Amino acid sequence: MSHISGVKKLTHSSSLTSAALPRFGVKTEQEDALARELNDLNKWGLNIFHVAEYSNSRPLSCIMFAIFQERDLLKTFRIPVDTFITYVMTLEDHYHANVAYHNSLHAADVTQSTHVLLSTPALDAVFTDLEILAALFAAAIHDVDHPGVSNQFLINTNSELALMYNDESVLENHHLAVGFKLLHEENCDIFQNLTKRQRQSLRKLVIDMVLATDMSKHMSLLADLKTMVETKKVTSSGVLMLDHYNDRIQVLRNMVHCADLSNPTKPLAVYRQWTERIMEEFFRQGDKERERGMEISPMCDKHTASVEKSQVGFIDYIVHPLWETWGDLVHPDAQEILDTLEDNRDWYQSTIPQSPSPPPDAPHNELESKFQFELTLEGETGQDGDPSHNHIDSHGQEAKREDEEADEWVPPPLTLYPGVLPVQDGHVPF
Repeated sequence: MSHISGVKKLTHSSSLTSAALPRFGVKTEQEDALARELNDLNKWGLNIFHVAEYSNSRPLSCIMFAIFQERDLLKTFRIPVDTFITYVMTLEDHYHANVAYHNSLHAADVTQSTHVLLSTPALDAVFTDLEILAALFAAAIHDVDHPGVSNQFLINTNSELALMYNDESVLENHHLAVGFKLLHEENCDIFQNLTKRQRQSLRKLVIDMVLATDMSKHMSLLADLKTMVETKKVTSSGVLMLDHYNDRIQVLRNMVHCADLSNPTKPLAVYRQWTERIMEEFFRQGDKERERGMEISPMCDKHTASVEKSQVGFIDYIVHPLWETWGDLVHPDAQEILDTLEDNRDWYQSTIPQSPSPPPDAPHNELESKFQFELTLEGETGQDGDPSHNHIDSHGQEAKREDEEADEWVPPPLTLYPGVLPVQDGHVPF
């Protein structure tokens, strides 16, 4: 355990020059087709699957190069182009191609989505170049070396990673460790010309944003975002006033979180591909749990899971509340995104197989038939230093603390989820 697992010794050309550099940073025989797709680089809904197809299965390297050129970040931070290409290709190689969802396609999608959100009119000129660099880097590395199983699976199987990180944001800590460790590989230090203070600031920002992609932090993130919406100040031109660092990092961590949960806001054809991929990954985890005689995680049992119901529930309880709050923050910039989200939700709702109506006296709280979705959410540490735990599923009952301090516990100030029932070890497996 004296080294970071997952880091491989790879060699990429360190002799790239501007003359020899491919137009989009990657070698491809379909450059014109790739160019057409990248015309949508600054648009919500770019088809990342087409980008992967035309970039010789290098979507992350291609998207990162395009975005950094678009934003002129290579020049701003004096990043040598050969070093940049070497790093992003090495990073992409540390995403697992055999993992159905959490691969470099997802990383490229989240990076491009973050790029678009950074350009929303309400945030015009709000962030420094360093904060923009940090957000894009965080998005690019946020799932590197993902094994295709959840934090809870790693904890339940006593994995080396869970031991390394004491069961706390296991994967997120690992993604950060690998992402930063790769900077030390040959000709990979893209931050070599940053000052010491810039490097420290960037590292702090990136750690904060990637740790915020842990779904157990979702509720506290959302609560903070709602508070910000209620107290937001804007300039006469409608731009948000985020004068303090704490305000800006709060928006940035929610931005990357939104980008990470943006599949249901994309065009339906793209969204459906993501759904197929995430369910394939869940079912593979379920098969592993079945083989080990473990309890199968929510949505991971291929014999009982309802894909359509899980997506409707995911949107209703997680994605829509988050994006609706983001929409309030940057109003009216996200209206088209919200409209697409609602259309996609209605489409999945319409595809749920219809079953006969239950008799009038039948119980109305059958979780499996209504909404096969569970989530454990970990609140921020309270003032007394004890972490608060908020367990959520789709039932309509108040959550109760199951320890001796139940009477002292005060739930977080959030009413988006109307009544909840605690779920023991329940979780969203990503």
